[in-house]
Amino acid sequence: MARTKNYFIIYKPFKVLSQFTSEDGNPGLGSIYSLPKDVYPVGRLDLDSEGLLILTNDKQLNGALLNPENEHRRTYWVEVEGVPDDSALDQLRSGVEINVKGNYHTLPCEAKIINAPDVAERQPPVNYQKHPVRSWVEIRLIEGKNRQVRKMTAKVGHPTLRLIRVAIEDLHLAPLQSGEITQISEKVLYKKLHLPI
Repeated sequence: MARTKNYFIIYKPFKVLSQFTSEDGNPGLGSIYSLPKDVYPVGRLDLDSEGLLILTNDKQLNGALLNPENEHRRTYWVEVEGVPDDSALDQLRSGVEINVKGNYHTLPCEAKIINAPDVAERQPPVNYQKHPVRSWVEIRLIEGKNRQVRKMTAKVGHPTLRLIRVAIEDLHLAPLQSGEITQISEKVLYKKLHLPI
């Protein structure tokens, strides 16, 4: 009998691991969600990052989405220290040298200053007294090296304070709030991710 394919999208909260088991005092997804045992995250967001994460038991989707050759566009809203000028944004767009198991030059991406998005305060919140001058940057890229966005903004002199993944291709996080989950059909998900079923 064919296994039923399940697809969920969640807004992974800050300081929650992208795995179901808790580890080193940090809660895993299993502390928030009760899902079938065969469902697992596709890719990951690091502990300090928030936002869109897909959970499924579809191994084909995992392979298709994580294969670098498929170049899936990921969109992030990044609250950074200070206000990047045109030079800093141009550096991000053209690629910067970061350390990912040795020196790595990031691929060209899109980067622009945006108005502060209408998102709920993170828990615990950013230390605004320590970082009085902040701005938000939208970054779209087609790769996902370990802590890449954080390394990129730090490289151009604007360390990341808050990082939210808001989209993968046409699959958007909204209207989910932190910790929320919704189920999605295979047809809709694959269409939004620009994948053939």
